[in-house]
Amino acid sequence: MAWYAMDLHVHTPASRDYQDEGMSFLDILQKAEAEGLDIIGFTDHNTVAGYARMIEEIQDLERWERDQRLRPEEKQRLQEYRRLMDKILVLPGFELTATFGFHVLALFDPDTPVRRLEHVLLDLHVPLASLDRGETEVGSTSDVLTAYETMAEAGALVIAAHANSTHGVAMFGMNFGGQTRIAYTQDPHLHALEVTDLESRRRRTTASFFNGSKAQYPRRMHCIQGSDAHRIKGQGKNPGVGERATHVLLPELSFDALKQLFLSEDFQRTRPYRHTQEETQEDEVVEARKLGPTINQSFHESMTRRGGCLHAIMCDVVAFANTGGGTLFVGLSANQRVKPKGVENAGQAIKLLREEVERMITPPMEIKLDALNSQGSQIIRITVPEGAEKPYVMEGSKIYIRREAETSLAMRDEIVELIKQVAAPEAPPPSSRRGRASEPRARGGEAAPARQPSRSRSSRGQAPKPAPEPEPEVAVAPKVEAPAPEPPRNNGEAVEPPRTGVEIDETVVRKGVQYHTMRDLRDGGRVHNVTRSSARRLWRYAIALKEKGTFSEDKVVWAGDLGLWHKYLRSGRPHYDLVQRAKDGSVRVYYGVSEEGIHGAWQEVVGKQE
Repeated sequence: MAWYAMDLHVHTPASRDYQDEGMSFLDILQKAEAEGLDIIGFTDHNTVAGYARMIEEIQDLERWERDQRLRPEEKQRLQEYRRLMDKILVLPGFELTATFGFHVLALFDPDTPVRRLEHVLLDLHVPLASLDRGETEVGSTSDVLTAYETMAEAGALVIAAHANSTHGVAMFGMNFGGQTRIAYTQDPHLHALEVTDLESRRRRTTASFFNGSKAQYPRRMHCIQGSDAHRIKGQGKNPGVGERATHVLLPELSFDALKQLFLSEDFQRTRPYRHTQEETQEDEVVEARKLGPTINQSFHESMTRRGGCLHAIMCDVVAFANTGGGTLFVGLSANQRVKPKGVENAGQAIKLLREEVERMITPPMEIKLDALNSQGSQIIRITVPEGAEKPYVMEGSKIYIRREAETSLAMRDEIVELIKQVAAPEAPPPSSRRGRASEPRARGGEAAPARQPSRSRSSRGQAPKPAPEPEPEVAVAPKVEAPAPEPPRNNGEAVEPPRTGVEIDETVVRKGVQYHTMRDLRDGGRVHNVTRSSARRLWRYAIALKEKGTFSEDKVVWAGDLGLWHKYLRSGRPHYDLVQRAKDGSVRVYYGVSEEGIHGAWQEVVGKQE
């Protein structure tokens, strides 16, 4: 596996609105090389004339070479073409203007004949007279969903161009959309979204919107960036060739490998492209700090034995292995305002951390340690996969797990569940409370057809491979012994609880002590017999409010049968105590809900907008 830089949205002089006069296709390839690109897509407006002209030029030069009629400058030009085409994977394609002006990219295997691509354009109702013009407006063509399907069936990699901007299918900034936006961004024939804010420092970006956490948008989308270059070198806010690109991790440099990545559910193999390793590492650290501590991410400013810093790191390693895996950053805090402290000697630090893991944690486990640079400091990154031999213990007996952004000792029910996962691995895990189907949904909630992988030209004549079975969502907490109550309704519609935080499911008193059953809203797991003294941080907060009897309906800001009781900051990020009224008048209280857990009608309750 290796990282490859790509810009899949590049125009050539074949586009009518191209801005550089006198530039050639060779100039574009040379600029791509200068920017460090490994993959480039020629995507002129409603035409493949640019790519066709480049191939024709190369073929003419090769024919003259065979006839020994090449002039010296032509020989040099052919050699340069060969060198660059061997180095850079050039993908033919086009940018379709679909009905109502939405733009869609289609990229194809280089082995696909130009005539085949022109036939696809005709199938999309691009007029014959417009095939070579490269105009942005070509009259009435196919609607967006038909375009996705037609392109995918022809073997294309289908990408929504600048989805969050002008002519983008996400329709942000428009006062309409609704079910249309859902269908246009969740269709199974659409493989990725090209966005213009992939590197934005804002908390709410297009990629975070389409991260699969919203009930209306259950399918997580691959998000990439491209230059949409209409000139060689950028000018103002308009980037040039390769000046806004994406890094992809592939087993080989090929169209098939690229397409398989976007057909997969692996979202860790794409990232914004940086021209140097230092820039890439800097960006990774900045992005991690922007998210802050989460269920699968933690920060440690120091790793000294004194003060228990090294011990805390080992606790997190065990917790991530017992939960769903995660990443630790050592040498900086989560506070973005504080400059990273770093570690003095990365090599020695990595050696010490590896030795501590081997000495303190049982059974043996494989972790990855590497050094990153951020603001002139060396940061250690520890990548912990989900363990295959749970439960993992520290110092022979201590079992830690991860709950939201907190690592804590596992309680009895949680230990039992970890053992059950190992004892009966063949048993299917409890289904996610999100109710997500194995296939994405589109068109207002109707089940979308199963996605079938398209065949590239190199695989024609072979039986198509069946679509891979979706990976089950692994339960990391105690499974629910009894089904959750039917979601109360708001304005006649059922509303599921938030997707993060905790609910006190039941309380009993034994010998004057209150014992609570805590329900994790992330996965529905329940833990019994939790007391205020034995509870972890968020649980202790919820139990304290419950036992003090502080809840009162007149303190709630209601929106129908949903309400906001408290809003507060934890680790610098907003959290909410939310309530929900059932049909029988009873009220459920959800404590410590983070922004990640807000969905659907809850967004209106907390004052958020999609």
